[in-house]
Amino acid sequence: MSPVTPVINHQPDIARAAALIADPSRARILKALCAGRALSAGTLATEAGVSAPTVSAHLARLTSGGLITAVHEGRHRYYRLTGPDVATALEALALIAPPLPVRSLRDSGVANALHRARTCYDHLAGHLGVALMRALLDRGMLTGHDGTHRPDTAVRDRPAAYGHDAAYRITAPGRTALTAFGVDVEDLPRRRPAIRYCVDWSEHQHHLAGALGAALTARLFTLGWLRHGASPRVVHLTEAGTRGLADAFGVSGLAV
Repeated sequence: MSPVTPVINHQPDIARAAALIADPSRARILKALCAGRALSAGTLATEAGVSAPTVSAHLARLTSGGLITAVHEGRHRYYRLTGPDVATALEALALIAPPLPVRSLRDSGVANALHRARTCYDHLAGHLGVALMRALLDRGMLTGHDGTHRPDTAVRDRPAAYGHDAAYRITAPGRTALTAFGVDVEDLPRRRPAIRYCVDWSEHQHHLAGALGAALTARLFTLGWLRHGASPRVVHLTEAGTRGLADAFGVSGLAV
């Protein structure tokens, strides 16, 4: 009888991952890619404030470290995070990191815009993401929790991370309404959970993640209700989006 090969559980090399993120330029590159979109080396050089040769060296290190991957479209190459877990780790670090000094009016504007509405990899976060989650709950389209993060009673939930304490479910009316809205709940990708939630780091409430959160966000962009901002993670609600979200989900009081 052949001996059973023992399963070796390797310890995570936290130091290596931390060293990749620790460089300020690479941190800015990773933050830009948290928008979930694939970006060119030129765009990432601008975001990081470095030259083309320097950004190439940083991208090579991040790629070899498994934090980003290259995507080829014809003759062009773009870069994106290897998955949502990288964005989640960066969001968690943002919770304990000291704030960067605001050196310009642009820095202040970007910070405020990120709080209003941003992408958390491929789903909505910030005030807009939390408001949409609240509307889905208020209209009975989702059930399982009230969307409020309570630190004093939380077991595993922490800000800036995927939540685990609640178990949200799509209701029957929710399936009907979302399908009518153009989000086919039955056709969501099977490679990831249909419904997850994050504890939003700026709002300290839940916002919708998972395959449903990604599909709903994509639909809002398709309808022209959202547009990307000048900074990669920032999104803006359009006038059509303000009216549409009010009509479709009862989301109101949002600034364009």
